[in-house]
Formats: sequence, structure tokens, C-alpha cells
Amino acid sequence: MTYCVAMRLRSGLLFASDTRTNAGVDHIASFRKMYQFQIPHQREIVILTAGNLATTQSVLSLLNARLHNDSTEHLLNVASLYDAAVLLGRTIKEVIARDSDAGTMGQGVDFGANFLLGGQIKGEGPRLFHVYPQGNFIESTEDTPYFQIGESKYGKPIIDRVVRYDTTPLDEAAKCTLVSFDSTIQSNLSVGLPIDMLMLRANQFDMAMKPPHRIGRDDPYFLALRTGWSAGLRKVFDELPNEPWFDA
Repeated sequence: MTYCVAMRLRSGLLFASDTRTNAGVDHIASFRKMYQFQIPHQREIVILTAGNLATTQSVLSLLNARLHNDSTEHLLNVASLYDAAVLLGRTIKEVIARDSDAGTMGQGVDFGANFLLGGQIKGEGPRLFHVYPQGNFIESTEDTPYFQIGESKYGKPIIDRVVRYDTTPLDEAAKCTLVSFDSTIQSNLSVGLPIDMLMLRANQFDMAMKPPHRIGRDDPYFLALRTGWSAGLRKVFDELPNEPWFDA
């Protein structure tokens, strides 16, 4: 399992993913789940992955291999982010159909994978899509400005309470996202550090997209957030009134 979050806010885009994969408690490994595609000053595309690792790696391998064939549509020549989502969905279906063929040894294996695709192509605004294993997808809106894939339930409440499309700046979104990851890591062994995080300000093509910032186990900011959030929750809990009926 994994945990990935992507947000499209008025101030820009945020992407975050953990790096843990596991096939049981005695088989845990780390793989990156964030991928970047860019032409400086023209387009910035980010993909996050969750699900069957073989499927996600095959999909990304095909997308990368096809970048060198200008006679076909690929992520660096599609006209819009919508077209990029269509291309990603088509590639997912291609890989799953190939690997889940009834004649293979993989019967009973879940080949499904979910992807988050977002970014900006010059000439249109920032966009964000959740692409499903079936190849179809939905796009984020101002009412639903973020998507999660993977182990999402533990980190969802804090995002729902804090993040708003119009009013949340990227630095506050990053803080909220890291608290969301900490809550998930505390409650589920299948999600773990390090975390990759990338932020893109809207309509800024004046420099190349930076690589993601990696947040490891000893990151001082993450440790401070973890300690402060735990202490704050405990303080608020202690200040809440006890129930009035037990000894009545």
C-alpha cells in the first residue's frame, strides 16, 4: 500500500507521496512514486502512483519510452492536461490488459493501479486528474481541490478541515499535508518515510521545475510538526468537557 496526495489550489499545485511498498510485514522496500515530465518554460507534469508496483512501473516505462517518438502522442507533445490524462488512462488499460491475460500465471492477482496526474501546460491553467485502473478519470474542482490514492482514510480528516481552494496558500497546504502523512504513518505500517513533496506555483514558467524535496526520518521540520501536532491534540482533548451523564 502507499499514500499519495495532490492538491490544486488557487495559489498552485502540491504533490506528495510516501516511498514504502510491502508484500507482508517481512517484505518492505522503498520505491519512489512521483514522476516528473517537463519542457522548461512550456509544461510541467507530475504523476503520482499507487497500487500494483509492476503495473505502475510498466506504465511509467512505456510513457518514458514513447517520449522519444515524435510520430506518436506523448506527454511532452499533448495539447492539454486533459489529453495527458487520456493518454495515461489508455496506457494503464494497455498494461493491465497485457499482464492480466487469462493465459498467464498471474490469475487472482490484482493488477489495478491508481494515478494522480497534474501540472500546467502554457496556455491553460493548472489542472489535476485522478486516473482509475479502468482508464477513466475525474478532474479536481474548486469544491473538491484535492485527491488521495492509497491508504487515504487516516489522513483525510485534517485535509477536509483545513484546505480550501481559495484561501489556503501552498505553505499551509504543505504543513497540512505533512500532518496528514504523519497521521497515516502512525496508524498504518504500509505507509512510511521518506516522503517526496513538490509544489508548483500557478502560472510561473520562468524556471525549470525543481526535483521533489525528500523528507526523511530525521527531517527537523517534520519532527517538529509531529511533536507539535501530538501535543496540540492532547492539549485540546484535555480541555474538552467530560460527559455529564455517567455519574448522574
